[in-house]
Amino acid sequence: MINRRNLVGAGVLGLGGAAAAFANPSSAPAFGAPAISRNRRRLNMVTTWPKGLPGLGEAAERVAQRISDMSDGAMEVKVFAAGELVPPFESFDAVANGSADMYHGAEYYWTAKSPAYPFFTAVPFGMTAQEIMGWIDAGGGQSLWDELSGQFGIKSIQAANTGHQMGGWFRKEIKSLDDFVGLKMRIPGQGGDVLRALGGAAIALPGGEIYQALQTGAIDATEWVGPWNDFALGFYREAPYYYGPGFHEPGASLAVGVNLRVWEGLTPGEQAIIKAACESVNHTSLGEFTYQNAVHLDLLTREHGVQMRSFPPDVVKAMAEAAWDVRAASGKDGIEKRIYESFEAGLKKMRAWSNWSDGPYYAARAANK
Repeated sequence: MINRRNLVGAGVLGLGGAAAAFANPSSAPAFGAPAISRNRRRLNMVTTWPKGLPGLGEAAERVAQRISDMSDGAMEVKVFAAGELVPPFESFDAVANGSADMYHGAEYYWTAKSPAYPFFTAVPFGMTAQEIMGWIDAGGGQSLWDELSGQFGIKSIQAANTGHQMGGWFRKEIKSLDDFVGLKMRIPGQGGDVLRALGGAAIALPGGEIYQALQTGAIDATEWVGPWNDFALGFYREAPYYYGPGFHEPGASLAVGVNLRVWEGLTPGEQAIIKAACESVNHTSLGEFTYQNAVHLDLLTREHGVQMRSFPPDVVKAMAEAAWDVRAASGKDGIEKRIYESFEAGLKKMRAWSNWSDGPYYAARAANK
């Protein structure tokens, strides 16, 4: 809808223009498409995802499409896959310096900017998808996120969630803690710090580079997301052992980051459209990942001979012990400390509830199928 304020701002309607129109109807300006054209917002979005990647890449495309749909085409977002405009791990800097208007990615990729960023994606033995949504939306997480990202000139919004991820693909079985010593694994964020604490070598690679690294032996193992995305990238062809669950990412939240000057230059209505589009995709993605992971897990095991494994108890215990130290180390002072303390307090509250709800229910359902 084009209201009077927008028409005035576009130079379409003013006192002089209105008077001329009444005096000479044939000179009246067109109030249709030209006004819309002059007021159209065009934004560029860079992403950390390979082109055409199911789930993750689709989430970025959906944000763009829903912004367009909800604005009746008045806002257009052009999506660039990883490497098309900037390299995937340079998306943050591109938005911060204004080379791009928006990014879609995982906040733990920006750990070098602040050790608190992983708390807004996933941390080892941390929050599930529902819990991180609860903390950000209702537990004070968003205001802390705004403060953190605002330091870099960015406004951040939840814009997808993969749900619980898998532990990863391994060339060899993991039978004890000794098998992690010297293991080269693609794993970013605090999960990588946990691997290092166990004696492994953590390597951060964007999605489009993982398969080749696994194929050439540059890495011995990799985590990515779950059966749906992992099937699309073909990891099962190089590493037959699929370990779960992923204690490093119990519910990975993805984000849209908007250049803060661009954000502040939008009208409240335009900001509301972007928020609503991101919220919609956040909802859609969690359900879609849950269903598609089930479909593709069946496909991987039934048709491709993937061997499912669980980490041994001593490995899980060591991971958990390292996780507490890694999380605490990322919140030493300043905004990082306040984020860490808020996250831990929120997790404590919600864990008490899940111990009476989700956990016992899953156990009961499994025992009485």
